[in-house]
Amino acid sequence: MTTSTLLLLVLSLLIAGVLSYFQYLYKAKNKSKLSLFLAFFRFTSIFCLFLLLLNPIITRDNLVITKSPLAVVVDNSSSIAFLKNEKKTKAILQNIQSNTALNDKFDVQVFQFSEDFSPLSSIDFKGSQTNIDLVANNLKSIFKNTVFPTVLLTDGNQTSGNDYVYSFEPSNRVFPLVVGDTVTYLDFKINQLNVNKYAFHKNKFPVEVFLQYSGSKTMDADFSLSQGKTILNKQSMRFSPSKRTQSLTLFLPADKIGLQLYKATITSKVKEKNTFNNVKNFAVDVIDQKTNIAIVSAINHPDLGALKRAIESNVQRKVTIVKPNDIKDLTPYSVLILYQPNSDFKSVFDANTKLKINSFIITGNSTDFNFLNNQQTSLNFKMSGQKEDYLPVFNNQFNLFAAENIGFENLPPIQNPFGTITTNAGVTVLLSSRIRAIDTQMPLLVFAESQSGRNAFLMGENSWKWRLQSHVTNKSFEKYDVFLDKIIQFLASNNSKKSLVVEHERFYNSGEPIEITAQFFNKNYEFDEKARLSISLKNKGNKQTKNYDLVKGNNTYKVNLDGLKAGSYDFVVQELNSKTSYTGSFEILDFDIEKQFVNSDVEKLSQLATHTSGKVFFANQEEQLIKTLLDSQEYKAIQKSNSVKTPLIDWIWLLIIIAISLATEWFVRKYNGLL
Repeated sequence: MTTSTLLLLVLSLLIAGVLSYFQYLYKAKNKSKLSLFLAFFRFTSIFCLFLLLLNPIITRDNLVITKSPLAVVVDNSSSIAFLKNEKKTKAILQNIQSNTALNDKFDVQVFQFSEDFSPLSSIDFKGSQTNIDLVANNLKSIFKNTVFPTVLLTDGNQTSGNDYVYSFEPSNRVFPLVVGDTVTYLDFKINQLNVNKYAFHKNKFPVEVFLQYSGSKTMDADFSLSQGKTILNKQSMRFSPSKRTQSLTLFLPADKIGLQLYKATITSKVKEKNTFNNVKNFAVDVIDQKTNIAIVSAINHPDLGALKRAIESNVQRKVTIVKPNDIKDLTPYSVLILYQPNSDFKSVFDANTKLKINSFIITGNSTDFNFLNNQQTSLNFKMSGQKEDYLPVFNNQFNLFAAENIGFENLPPIQNPFGTITTNAGVTVLLSSRIRAIDTQMPLLVFAESQSGRNAFLMGENSWKWRLQSHVTNKSFEKYDVFLDKIIQFLASNNSKKSLVVEHERFYNSGEPIEITAQFFNKNYEFDEKARLSISLKNKGNKQTKNYDLVKGNNTYKVNLDGLKAGSYDFVVQELNSKTSYTGSFEILDFDIEKQFVNSDVEKLSQLATHTSGKVFFANQEEQLIKTLLDSQEYKAIQKSNSVKTPLIDWIWLLIIIAISLATEWFVRKYNGLL
């Protein structure tokens, strides 16, 4: 409380005392106890009113004891149940949670993880994936700038995510408690199988297989690769303690168009504890054509390589980079990417006037905009010689195809000359531009449709930075590459718009997310937010049918079909108001990645413990783990003093005192005839 406030309080006391004395004692003819009684209540009322007007701040110091957090994280994936460790895991968790000494020393917080991470609710050991890297990232966010220990109850067998050993902060100790069998059993395993999702008709596609052996003797095994009842390849292999892994590369003919299912199998004459990891099913979609794309550029630029790599991430695309004066024939190409066109592109534009190949025009600081204005009518450029950086702004109302916002608001700017860009009829904007915090309302990425075909325009160079930033954010190029592939897919087709557009994969691995997305457009080809979409799903094997509603998202409708059993499925997506429908099919391959393990991964968990200066414990050592945590002098409770400042105006009792004082004074005066 400040000095001025104290002086005002003293002044308030004097004023309240003087007014009370003047009213009931100075002017009173007969001074009695009643006068003193009324003067007291008048003094109380006036002083409390002054307190409300002054509203002094009352400061109280509270002592708070803060315990170090203890993160107890339990593996809720199905591999725990498969290895028959669910009861033991629950018992260990219960002992740790209920230990009084641990709760006295630590703020014990319990979490669970599988393919996702969350506070502990109920454990069912039905998670389809194990992502320990996710645990590290979430704990960093929850306990930021805090030193704390982590108890990790898991078998250590990770099936998704980055290598978890170096994901945890070295300053925060991790104590893995290994659940599961650590005894080495004889086991043959298909450790990994690499194959492209697509292959081209009448070509051969490679299949790379990595085989693994656990055991103490020299053993023979047979590997076979089959399609249906036909064995395509079979060979015998010998493993030993000194030769535990072998790899094979096979080339299979793509002589049938469509989805082809295959099975890889490794067998031996000795009975194994786990035979789930002896078989791996896979599929290849054989297609009969490839989209050829030409990137035409008169200059060298990092954008060219980034465009080529992003587009060719889809094996159905083939990209050729060529200079405008070197390209003689445009007929082999389905799409032309014209990078920063200038007068050297005259022959390309002239040849394309007759062929009408859809093009993707990218401008930049080397573009001749006067030349470009003469070659197309979709956009009109009035540009200066000054360079400017433009940030992208995503248009949620874009409806030509299902475009996802891949985080454009976080991407770096691209560069283009400063000026005015005017769009003409038939142009749809996907990205508009922003200069720092100013929205220019000018287009950055647009699409134009007319009777002569489709064209796209990107106004700016250095889009290679977008691909790089997308990888930094998502740890993968996939989101950016899929976005660019949708642009190429749009340009590669001149088909008229469909009112119902559905996107799905031809096959999924069991346990993977299964998501089908759809868009529905009204008669004006505007995205219809009031559409009612449903999907009817039929299992070809048992003929069972299930119906689901598609949920509206951001400019799209989605349905999540996770949990379906392996098999072939037909489906029909229908818009219930217009009865418009789309028919498709997909295959779910029988592969449970959580059943591929025989033992716990003690080696990897030991590396994690060493990296964080922790220690590995086993399922029968929980008491030793608890003792280690209790004996540690690194984690001590901290006593903090918190100052709580409360304005007096928030004190409800002050208002009650004023009301009681005024009411009592009035009733006493009324009773004694002083009113």
